[in-house]
Amino acid sequence: MHIRPMSPEDVPAAEQISADAFFELDLALRAVTEPLPERRNAERGAGWIARTRRFLETDPGGCWVAEDAGEVVGLATSIRREHVWCLVTFAVRPTLQGAGIGARLLDAAQQHGTGCPRAMLSASADPRAARRYHAAGFALHPQLRLSGAVDRSALPAVTGLRAGRSEDLEWMDEIDRHHRGGPHSADHDALGGDEALVVAADRSGYAYASASKLTLLAARDEATARDLLWECLARSGEGFLAGHVTTANGWAVDVGLAARLELTTRGYLGLRGMAPPAPYLHDGALL
Repeated sequence: MHIRPMSPEDVPAAEQISADAFFELDLALRAVTEPLPERRNAERGAGWIARTRRFLETDPGGCWVAEDAGEVVGLATSIRREHVWCLVTFAVRPTLQGAGIGARLLDAAQQHGTGCPRAMLSASADPRAARRYHAAGFALHPQLRLSGAVDRSALPAVTGLRAGRSEDLEWMDEIDRHHRGGPHSADHDALGGDEALVVAADRSGYAYASASKLTLLAARDEATARDLLWECLARSGEGFLAGHVTTANGWAVDVGLAARLELTTRGYLGLRGMAPPAPYLHDGALL
């Protein structure tokens, strides 16, 4: 078994391993009341590949693979943004899990964050992963999920928001620096792929969301955060998901329950050297 830096030629194989591993995990963790999970489709797979190839340009030192007999069997991708290191994706071929490959990949990826005072990752509910992250010094904060159809009668009138523009990115990055120690900078393109960007006209917050899910929300104060979340809910379709809410963001729970969404738990936000950011709802990959 050989742990080495990821190359562009490794990315398609890494995507397949990631898709297989997370699909198997979703099956294993599925509650009986939940629908059967779906494997990542071709469109999402292409997006994963494009995003990972960008990481190889911006953060080559954070991207690693495990190779066995010339075949890629595991991967870890991570990014460093000023004072924060973020683990983006971490997966091992399902048939080889539990053999110590993941620990070696995580050790290699963490080298990219050497000297960073802060670190973040979004973890599944897999108990093996939780033990591994805890051993690496991460405090694990339960993630709450708000999901379901929005009660339109509960939507309040919200003012002071507008569509985001490219010139907003500079002040948005300042909010990110305050909350997590580093901007999203080069990652805004990925965050805004299929998601609309809505911002506060007074530059006090922003959110990326599609009709079906919230991707990221960051604000300077809870009042702005509430308005942004309500606006995202007002733009939702038949169902909506805010999948990464920590207990430090109780304001989001208040909004979600007022909109008649269901509250459940799923996975953890892993943090090292920092408290859970608030008002801030992180992205599952880019944090």
